[in-house]
Amino acid sequence: MASSSSVEGRIPFKIHPRVFAALGADLVTNDVVAIIELVKNSYDAFATTVDIRFEQNTSPSGGNKIGETQPNGNQNTHERIEYAYLEILDDGSGMDRRTLEQAWCVVATPYRQQHPYESKDKKVRRVAGEKGLGRLSAARLGSRLEMLTKAAGSPCWLVTVDWSGLAEKDDLEGCYASCVRFTGTAPFNGTGTRIRILDLSSEWESDQIDDLRDNLARLVSPFSKIDDFNIRLHAPALGEQDSPDILAPDFLSRPPYAIRGHANPEGAVTARYEFKPIVKAKPRSTQIVLAWPEVRDASDTSLKVKSLQSPGCGPFEFDIRAWDIGADDTQEIAEHFHIAKGNIRKAIRAHKGISLYRDNILVLPKSDDARDWLGLDLRRISRVGDRLSTSQIVGYVSISADKNRQIADTSDREDLAQNSAVLAFKKLLIAIIEQLEIQRDADRLKPGDKIKLKDLLEGVSADDLTEEVSSLAEEGASVKEVAQRVQDFNARLRIVREALKTRFVYYSRLATIGTIAQMLVHEIRNRTTAIGRFIRTAKSAQLVADSPEFNTHLKAAESAAVALESLAETFAPLASRGFRRGHRDAVVEESIVRCLTLSEAELKKAGIAKPIPPKSTTRVAVDPGELDTILLNLILNALYWIPKSRRRPQVTFSIRKLPSDRRVAVTVNDSGEGISDDDADRIFLPGVTRKPGGIGMGLTVAAELVSEYGGNLVLVQPGKLAGASFTFDLPLKA
Repeated sequence: MASSSSVEGRIPFKIHPRVFAALGADLVTNDVVAIIELVKNSYDAFATTVDIRFEQNTSPSGGNKIGETQPNGNQNTHERIEYAYLEILDDGSGMDRRTLEQAWCVVATPYRQQHPYESKDKKVRRVAGEKGLGRLSAARLGSRLEMLTKAAGSPCWLVTVDWSGLAEKDDLEGCYASCVRFTGTAPFNGTGTRIRILDLSSEWESDQIDDLRDNLARLVSPFSKIDDFNIRLHAPALGEQDSPDILAPDFLSRPPYAIRGHANPEGAVTARYEFKPIVKAKPRSTQIVLAWPEVRDASDTSLKVKSLQSPGCGPFEFDIRAWDIGADDTQEIAEHFHIAKGNIRKAIRAHKGISLYRDNILVLPKSDDARDWLGLDLRRISRVGDRLSTSQIVGYVSISADKNRQIADTSDREDLAQNSAVLAFKKLLIAIIEQLEIQRDADRLKPGDKIKLKDLLEGVSADDLTEEVSSLAEEGASVKEVAQRVQDFNARLRIVREALKTRFVYYSRLATIGTIAQMLVHEIRNRTTAIGRFIRTAKSAQLVADSPEFNTHLKAAESAAVALESLAETFAPLASRGFRRGHRDAVVEESIVRCLTLSEAELKKAGIAKPIPPKSTTRVAVDPGELDTILLNLILNALYWIPKSRRRPQVTFSIRKLPSDRRVAVTVNDSGEGISDDDADRIFLPGVTRKPGGIGMGLTVAAELVSEYGGNLVLVQPGKLAGASFTFDLPLKA
């Protein structure tokens, strides 16, 4: 006779008991994360104090005690101590028999989803756990669990679980947790829970204990007003300490660079940047405003994000702090805050990266492996400029379960679920950090940074020093006087050297321009050849005469092919290894027309009808490819900022001959926001930009090209159209 399951066409699901150990090992990525999950359970139970204690065996076998000296005389840096058990004791609300049976013993229970708030003594907490898997952290940490728990009006219960024993069972029918009334003295006053994990899976060396301490220090958000939740850690590996309380160093709350603010549900960011130098210097602050469209449309944004009209991630707050961590910088911090210099980097490293909090409790990162969940270090490697690394940032971001429903963490607690809202959320955070970097760069300017490249190179020459020393020698000057002149020259040379080293990073990127130009010219000409072949074939076909619509598109294609070939012709000399200036000249008005044609999409986006350039004909002794580069950078810069102003969108051009010599001045005016006084002195420096995703090279390249023709690119304030006006001068064709 066939079985009922075969007759009914159903096969029941079964779960093997080893699921407890497997889920604990796979869903909780490491032991530090596992303990944090258990501490979060204490928080959810409205505990005010959690004591985490590693109890040492009275007769440890193997390994060395703390500070034990090795045979070679060196102290062991990875002290190995054998622990009898790990204990987590809290004074929370505890559990009664019903809760143990219907919630604690139910894997993936929806209990916390159905009861998202916990109240006690007229206070309310939004719970941190919702997946119902936190208790499986205990299965990862050790093979046996002993738990005492007591709720109000309930007896104290002793719960024991042998995880390894459960894994040996054949099915769940024989799996259970032992639960009996505890007749001894409870370890807490009133209510609470004590978990002891025995037969620990890991040896917990001192560096892992330190890692645990550092991560526990970040568990509660600095945004929160929670002052009734304290975590204490006790372990022989920590050595002698005044207090086991976990506290962050004072200097972390007083950074030299910080950006703080919020993003609304539409992705509009409002923030304030603050510069508060540690040594005597002028502090500075400025307001930063970012709109979602400009963040979304940045060049390095994924297509999935570019399609979003709004980010969909919900509102959030942020407080991101940064430090310089060179030898001189850490010395300043050490002296000002009276802290050992060696502890500066260590403290920043312990809190480094961006920490994400949901309802005041840490979501990411839970361990060192996930500190760079935003990809800041990879971004720093792949992008030009002095970008901040994870080890220089201590940042806090605050969200809520109610307002940020799309921002969900993965089951392993090491990342966020990858959806469009999370991608947009990360993009907004990166844009905020970029603004911090831009402002920080402004406050770190050195004397040599404001010197033009041409003048920097002239500063390397020792001709003046040689002449001066020779004169001093002829005059019978002392060695001390000569040495002073050499020291003065060396000080100037040091400024030049540092400035050149800084700029090398940016200008090295320009070394690829010739290669890129070669590729573009080659590809354009390949494509225009194919297009031209099609056009010639189409013209000879009867289809042209029979279809006016086809004829219209054909003419458009022919025009496009001519424009592409013209563009290739313009830039072809720049792609040549033998490129030399002075072989070609250009007409300024024709260059303006070409650049406006290339910028048609941006003109339309800014709401500007194609501007009409001056009707004159001004021929200059400048390569047309380089003139196009200068003008295109200025035009695109104007078109980016115009939509951010409430003025009528306009771009105008003016050309005037200079009376002093054979030169002409070209001016580009826009009706955008204009340039602030803070930015006016540095907009031509490499890497300076306020555009999300920008690299800060446009005005730098334009200024250097103008300089190559003996001219200057300058900002004119106030601008003719109340926005920005840039003027540059070029030599007229003889």
